[in-house]
Amino acid sequence: MRWIGVLAALSGAMAIAAGAFGAHWAGKDVADLLKTGGQYQLIHAVAALVALRMGARGPAALFVGGGALFAGSLYALALGAPRPVGAITPIGGVMMIAGWLWLAWNMRRAA
Repeated sequence: MRWIGVLAALSGAMAIAAGAFGAHWAGKDVADLLKTGGQYQLIHAVAALVALRMGARGPAALFVGGGALFAGSLYALALGAPRPVGAITPIGGVMMIAGWLWLAWNMRRAA
């Protein structure tokens, strides 16, 4: 599952780039979207890498995929995508929540 690690690392880089763009070149509304997307994406990129080290591939995949959908839809809105693109955001959020619940289940079983 090396590809999950690669995607997690790329996700971290993308989150930093979005945050920097929002902080330095975007208006307030756009900056807020980029900031939120960047924070969630970066947190879940790190969470995916930690989950991989724990051998929890399923949660790691949900963190990367959910982070990409959540943050990606916010980035798209910030760049002018039509409002309905925002309907993708909660799908990513549910995936990230599911990843945390799955990781909690794995942790409970390992104890």
